[in-house]
Parts: sequence; structure tokens; C-alpha cells
Amino acid sequence: MAIDMNTEKTMPSQHYPGGHAGHDPTQPAPIEPAPRQASAGVWIVVVIGVVVVIGAVVYGLIARTAAEHRLEQVTKSDSVPTVNVIHPAVTGVSAEIALPGNTQAFIETPIYARTSGYLKQWFVDIGQHVTKGELMATIETPELDEQLQVSQANLKSAQADLALANTTSDRYQNLLKSDSVSKQETDVAVSGAAAKRAAVEAAEANVRRLAQLQSFEKVYAPFSGVVTERNTDIGALIDSGSPTASNTAKELYRVAAIDKLRVYVAVPETYAPAIRDGDTVALTLDEYPGQQFTGKITRNSSAIDQASRTLNVEVDVDNADGKLLPGAYVFAHFKIPEQVRLLSLPANALIFRAQGLQVGIVRNGHVHLQSVTIGKDNGSSLEISTGVTAGDAVILDPSDSLAEGQPVQVAVQGAVTR
Repeated sequence: MAIDMNTEKTMPSQHYPGGHAGHDPTQPAPIEPAPRQASAGVWIVVVIGVVVVIGAVVYGLIARTAAEHRLEQVTKSDSVPTVNVIHPAVTGVSAEIALPGNTQAFIETPIYARTSGYLKQWFVDIGQHVTKGELMATIETPELDEQLQVSQANLKSAQADLALANTTSDRYQNLLKSDSVSKQETDVAVSGAAAKRAAVEAAEANVRRLAQLQSFEKVYAPFSGVVTERNTDIGALIDSGSPTASNTAKELYRVAAIDKLRVYVAVPETYAPAIRDGDTVALTLDEYPGQQFTGKITRNSSAIDQASRTLNVEVDVDNADGKLLPGAYVFAHFKIPEQVRLLSLPANALIFRAQGLQVGIVRNGHVHLQSVTIGKDNGSSLEISTGVTAGDAVILDPSDSLAEGQPVQVAVQGAVTR
């Protein structure tokens, strides 16, 4: 049977399952482009991812900066020391104040040689009592002795010249009456006698001076007292005078009159109006517990020292038995007519430095070192006369490194205030 080729060409295309019309199922299907909706969704996902990443980075930077700031604040806070403070307690009233002082000999003087030579012998030593005019030492002065002999010989020569000049003057004056000599010659003779008389007076003065120096070969006590120092020995070279830049003289002895002692006390300005000359003062010493010595206010400086804000007061005390020694540390108990309010601080609040007794006070978060004066020492507590007020915040147990203006934070009942 014959097939019409034209008919075959015009036959409709057959559809094969899973394929396209006119496509050979044995060949791979062509790739079609993705829809536009799917491409826009991908870009949205990418943008959201980028935003999330940027947000995470920014959040991390902010969190790290905040952490560093907190760490800096904590470090600064930890570097500021924490201190405990206390306010001075009002102890009420007191009828007296006890102030420290030092005893001094009523009269004390160094003894120097008035002539140069060698120490021949000494007769008193330290601790020995001497009376006024007692011989303490002798000095050999061979050069001075020779000078005295020369001056005495010069005096004799001057006296002989004077005698001859007087005789010549008398003769010329008698001859002048008979015009045997001229007026000029007579005046020369009279003037020569006057010059010789002046030379004799000068020689006599030199002899007296050397004799006076020779008398200083013997060293006598200028007043009654006790020898506190002896700074020479037999054979020592003695230079006269007191030590200067050009003089190496040193004191031979030091004598102190201790029958009566002076006690100088610095009284705070607050109590200055209560000090009156003639009032009695009780003195106590640590070496004589339970014993008091009675002194009397003899004078005061009548002026407040601007550096220490105190009044210098002298208290004299009899010491006939020699029980008190010069240089001793004493407490002078002054009676206060008008009772005053005192402030008390614990002993562990004090700072002992070269500037004197101080306490550390916290003001506006910084340390102020304040000098104080102790009115009475009660052992564990101290009555403060001057330097603090009842409202001051005083640091307890201050460290040795505490400095003026140092920032601190105050601990109050377990909490820290800045």
C-alpha cells in the first residue's frame, strides 16, 4: 500500500507523555528560566542576613564598650582606698588640763678658759656639787708668764725714764727763772716728762692686763650648782674665748643650778585666758607614779605664738632635794576656772610624723591632715584640746602612706560611700 508522503507531513503531531509536541522523548528536556518571583525572594533573604550580621557586630561592639567602661569604673573605684571614720566624742567638762613640758636648770652656763695654755689639773667631775668661788681647774700659761715679766721690766724702764725726765724738767724750770736757759728748751724738757709719764701709764696698764689674764689660770665656779659636763683633761691644749669661725675653743665645764627648776609649757590658745601668774601648778612624772610636785606660774610670754597657736608659760618648782633632774619630761596640770567642753578620740586615730601629732579628716572625699593638741591622755582615748570639731570625720587606723588631698571612700556600717 502506497503511503502519501504529503499526508504524513500534514499529520498532526502526537503528544508523548512527559514530553513536548514534536520532541523526541529520548533527548533531554530543555532548561527553562526560573520565574521572577523566586529571584526577588532570594535577594530579600540575602538583605535580611546582611542586616542581621551588621546588627550582631554593632551589638557586640556596644556590649564590649560598655564592659570596658564598667571595668574602668570598677578599677578606679578599687584603686581608691576605703577608710573607717569616727566623729570626736564630747567628753563633757574638765576642771584641769595636763600639758607636757621639759624641766630646765634655773641657771646653766658653759665655762670657757679666759687664757690659753695647758690644763695642769682639774678638781671636780660630772655630778659633783660645787659652791660659788670653788676652784675647778688650773691652767699652765708659760708664754703668758713670760709676757708678764717682760711687761714688768718695760714698766720699770719707763718709770726710770720718767724719773730722769722729771728731774730734767725741774732743773730747766729753775734755770729759766735766772734766764740761764731759753723758754724753748724748758718747754721741750717739760713735754718730755709728760710723754714719759704717759709711757709709764701705758706700761702699767699692760702689766695689769697680763696680770688679770694670769689670774685666769685658775678656773672658779661662777655660782653654786652641779657639774653636768667635763670636756677636758690633764695636758689638754686650752684656747681662750668661746668657739667662733676662727677660734677652736671648747667649753671646759658646764654647771647647772638645780635647787630650783624652770618648766616651760606651751598652753593652747583656748586656755590662755585662764593662765594667771602666781597660780599653783601640779607637776607629775612617769618615773614617780602617784606623786606630785608643786610649782608656781612665775611669768608667761603674753603673746600667742603664730606657728603653734600656744602661749609660752614658765613654771618654777623648788628642787632642794635634787629629786627632779634638768631635761626631764613632765606633765603640768593647770586648773581651769571656767569649765570647757573637750573632745575625745581613740588613740589609734593619731598620726605620728615629723610635723607633730596629726589626724586624718575626710572632707569632700579627700584627706586633710590636721595638727592636734592633746589635753589629757587617758590611755586608749585622748582628750583633744585643739585641732578638731565634733562634726569632723576622723580616719581610724590611718596608713603610713596617707597624704594630704588623697581621695578616699568612707565605709559606713558595711556600705561604702564615695
